[in-house]
Amino acid sequence: MTLDTSRRQADDSVVAEGTKRRTLEQLLEAARARIERLEPAEARAANERGALLIDIRADFDRERDGIVPGSLHIPRTLLEWRLDPDSSWRNPHVGGLDQQILLLCDHGCSSVFAAATLVELGFAHAGDVIGGYAPGGKPGYRPRPRRLVGVNQVNRTP
Repeated sequence: MTLDTSRRQADDSVVAEGTKRRTLEQLLEAARARIERLEPAEARAANERGALLIDIRADFDRERDGIVPGSLHIPRTLLEWRLDPDSSWRNPHVGGLDQQILLLCDHGCSSVFAAATLVELGFAHAGDVIGGYAPGGKPGYRPRPRRLVGVNQVNRTP
């Protein structure tokens, strides 16, 4: 099997490096270097100061484990379309490219790659919550197992 490079841009790093393989850890390290990473308590404080906290977990995970009050739910599979400033599917709760965006996934890996993609979309302050939602009893976040709001709606605290 060969890599079809006919449709890639000349500055694409995959083309520039050929098909040199990088490990998952190398990919994560490169993505982490491009984003802001906050501990759960720091992320909650940033959210209280106006940072937009986006929960990118699947509905199943949120139903099973609970929601994060004050978060906006945008599943990982829709994230770029909901945040791209030029997208007709852009979420109205997302501010400008200077808005601090913090992503929260289940364990803190998917959010790293997703936040690095947001940097490429132009978000100057994209980051994630270290460890995600699931580590050690969910430090920094108190789960709220209750009826979920729909995609693209903000979860409010009761």
